[in-house]
Amino acid sequence: MRRNLEYFAIGVIAGTAAGFLAGLLVAPSSGAKTRQRLASEALRAAEVARSIAERAEHAAEVIGGRVEHYLGRDEEVAWRRVKEIREGLEGYTQTQTP
Repeated sequence: MRRNLEYFAIGVIAGTAAGFLAGLLVAPSSGAKTRQRLASEALRAAEVARSIAERAEHAAEVIGGRVEHYLGRDEEVAWRRVKEIREGLEGYTQTQTP
């Protein structure tokens, strides 16, 4: 699940960057103005990428915690049931012993 989030974030970042660069190359502006815009947009894109990465990491941690919680709960219930079965068998064998 975490790997899927990473791929999604990378795809969003790459798509944003490619779209931005295509827009700059097609837009009519002077070289200096285009370079300045490119630099400021690159900084903005880096900030957006950082924000997306932080949110994706947080989401992965939350989801991972929930999965571990539910798996742990299921395991606990299973072990409790095994214990109950063992105790039942011990009680049964004690009552069946002559």
